[in-house]
Amino acid sequence: IANTGFLSLCAYGRVTGLALEVGAGVSHVTSVCLGQTWREATYRLGVAGGFLSSYLHSLLMESPNEPSVLKALKKTTVIQLKKQCCYVSMDYEGDLHNQGYHHPARFQAPDGHWITLDKERFCCPEPLFQPKLLHQSSPGLHHLALQSLQKVPDHARRDTVGNIVLSGGSSMFPGFPERICLELNALFHSTGCQIQVLASPERGTAAWAGGSMAASLTSFQHAWISKGKYQEHGAGYVHKIF
Repeated sequence: IANTGFLSLCAYGRVTGLALEVGAGVSHVTSVCLGQTWREATYRLGVAGGFLSSYLHSLLMESPNEPSVLKALKKTTVIQLKKQCCYVSMDYEGDLHNQGYHHPARFQAPDGHWITLDKERFCCPEPLFQPKLLHQSSPGLHHLALQSLQKVPDHARRDTVGNIVLSGGSSMFPGFPERICLELNALFHSTGCQIQVLASPERGTAAWAGGSMAASLTSFQHAWISKGKYQEHGAGYVHKIF
């Protein structure tokens, strides 16, 4: 049993830093210092891959595409469409109001029909930065990252800021690392601190990779629970050990 934010950091070879996890069901911002997560510096955002897929479908229903074709789309097809065609804008408002900045893409559904995406391509991931688009009152990921870093003790903040990592399948949108970096640097501009964000090409499975690495360390071996111990003490023993 381990915090996925910590495991994501492990995948990058870090035990101190800030993990921005954007998965399928939920997003988290977690500050970690020497392997210990700061509970008061951990934030949850109810915007993640599943919500973005539904949002994309609703955006497409308002597009010029044939409504009957869109209504027939299966969830798996919408997810595939999202992964293949969507990206994060570096200037959402500018792109939204300037048709010349749109880059339409075509996608062929399994039934053979073609679907054209226009502004939907960059509108789909935007709720990660503006949850209000999904009628949520929470701040965006970058603001939650700032709040988390502000809760970290002064002596650990510099190392935490220097190790900001991305993980989760929904962090794989093209432009996502650059936009997060841009937004964080804007928030930290007055401090004179230059933010860098680490984005591994394998970040979609970073927590799993980190878990594999942590479990192979010699320092982890004392944490195993044998089958005999589990049967003797029951499930509650897990919480005593971990």
